[in-house]
Amino acid sequence: MKRALVIGGGFGGCTAIHELSKKGWDVTLIEPSEKLGGGVRTTFRSGHPCTLGPRHFLTQHQPTFEYICEKLPMRLCKEHEFVSYVSADHQFYSYPIHYDDISRMPEADIIYDELDNLENDYKNAEFMLTEGSPLLEAKSTDYEDFWIRSIGGTLYEKFVREYSKKMWQVSSCTEIDDFSWSPKGVAIKRGGREGWDTAISAYPTNYDGYIAFFDEASELCKHIKTVVQRVDPGTLSVQYGGEWESFDIIVNTAPLDDIFDNEHGALKYIGRRIEYLILPTEFVLPENTYFSYYCGDEEYTRVVEYKKFTQYSSPHTLISLEYPELNAGKYYPMPSDVYRSTHRKYIDLCNNNHFNAGRIALYNYRYDIDDVILQVRQIVDSL
Repeated sequence: MKRALVIGGGFGGCTAIHELSKKGWDVTLIEPSEKLGGGVRTTFRSGHPCTLGPRHFLTQHQPTFEYICEKLPMRLCKEHEFVSYVSADHQFYSYPIHYDDISRMPEADIIYDELDNLENDYKNAEFMLTEGSPLLEAKSTDYEDFWIRSIGGTLYEKFVREYSKKMWQVSSCTEIDDFSWSPKGVAIKRGGREGWDTAISAYPTNYDGYIAFFDEASELCKHIKTVVQRVDPGTLSVQYGGEWESFDIIVNTAPLDDIFDNEHGALKYIGRRIEYLILPTEFVLPENTYFSYYCGDEEYTRVVEYKKFTQYSSPHTLISLEYPELNAGKYYPMPSDVYRSTHRKYIDLCNNNHFNAGRIALYNYRYDIDDVILQVRQIVDSL
């Protein structure tokens, strides 16, 4: 029987275990955590189910949605809305920025003039979840240039600049050179206030979320609870626990700089420190609002109300505040070619039967749960 090594026990790793097992592979997983699922695994706080930030299933790929529905009962969240707090205005507004909210803004006349003078390619743009807009990616020089040309300078200052500097831990948004993924479908929205019109938004109906998917994967593999110390470049030999072992294939979802022992230097990742609070009220956010962004000098970027996702019944509610930090986990790869060029050097170290999938291993923030599922299934289908 051929032997496969899966590195990382999150959604991508668990998908690899499911799919490889169906094809008769003997699967070993290296993942230090006792339980699989990473930040997507549900935990409970005073009975309230929660994850590490919002972990709804968002996709524009119907077959991938059907795949997860075969594994878990899912609830569509078509009503899913977001708001942003603009501290300079002392106001909450819909996000994506809604055209009907502009009249409430102190600089409304200036904003209308700026929107009227946008280039047509930007004014009428629509953005895909993963692909964004290749046209505007090519036309814009950086994140700041893209957003100013998409919504004008005033709205950029109100909604985007400070939030993005916090989110990415940068001093200027010009440091970000991959950007057209960042609007949620459109830059300026008209009509309904739902967060996404063009994507499927869903969440498991069970209070324990995706756990059944992760626990089934755990039963299908040999789970070694440690970390990879090193992958031998160009081969399929892996060191862990001080010993070396060889495999027929590797499916990796972990940071390449970690498993290649920083051979080409460390990559930049943004982590998250999350504070959870239980409050003595049934709900705190408005009806249909799942989370709120904070665009000013607050240290946190987002507040999430988990009951909106989980439908948990309680007279109290659980929220979380998210604080981006450089040394709080490797969750978000930096969207800058300064680091992508280093990542490409790590890709060149990989053996032809060493496959990488997902946001972290492929060092691409655009990839979400649906993307890593699709990537892993394509890898296994190609074997």
